[in-house]
Amino acid sequence: MSLATVSTSSSAADESAVGTWQVPRFVRRLIVPVSLLVIWQVLASYGVINRRFSSSPVDIIAALWKLAVNGQLFDSLWISLVRAFLGLALGGSLGLLAGLVAGLSRLGEDALDSTIQAIRTLPFLGLVPLFILWFGLGETPRILLVALGTFFPIYLNVFKGIRGVEERLIELGRSYGLNRWELIRDIILPAALPNALVGLRYSLGIAWLVLVIAEQINATSGLGWLIIKASELAQTSVIMMVLAVYALIGILADAIVRLIETRALRWQRSFQGA
Repeated sequence: MSLATVSTSSSAADESAVGTWQVPRFVRRLIVPVSLLVIWQVLASYGVINRRFSSSPVDIIAALWKLAVNGQLFDSLWISLVRAFLGLALGGSLGLLAGLVAGLSRLGEDALDSTIQAIRTLPFLGLVPLFILWFGLGETPRILLVALGTFFPIYLNVFKGIRGVEERLIELGRSYGLNRWELIRDIILPAALPNALVGLRYSLGIAWLVLVIAEQINATSGLGWLIIKASELAQTSVIMMVLAVYALIGILADAIVRLIETRALRWQRSFQGA
């Protein structure tokens, strides 16, 4: 083999390596948010943004550090996480059960769906005074408000997932001699699982949205209470810091569900983007 051939082969290999090298995905996902933060900080530093009404990223980090050092942030965060988890567990369980009953049975659909749809259209903020009257000013109304908000996405997606199963799959299962329970276990529920996980992702986001409202009901703890307290003192950096914490927890929760989707839906081959 000649020196020219070796050189040509080496050059082609180098070009191929450069052509196939890509920026890691997690880096690509960080480019836009990091760029926005840099632009935000530059605009705030040069006075384009009034820092009295919109704190800079540096101010927010300083507020985060201050509340973290005195322990107030972690105490409030823990209380909010417990409220969100209990509400999501209750609302998600009931939504899953109702979705299964209505999705698997026409009689169940006739008994439940119209009532659930009617309740779903009620203005959420209009229910807050009723929850206070019915359940008092303790933890119960806050948890139940979160449960109510997280119920509907799971119910709707479980119902849609079950009713979206192709009829030919059911007929195929019957041709193999599967009884009703085996059809549900081996065909209907696995096929409905992707929709159920989408409902869970929606419910996680709604849980945090509702919690902000719920923690403003005569609360003395939690992230929502920190927002109310900071607004009374015009501490925009604290308000935006708490909102940033909400966002980070929401991203983390969504990432956990996406990981569950990846593991639970290995059998599903779908388009992943070009």
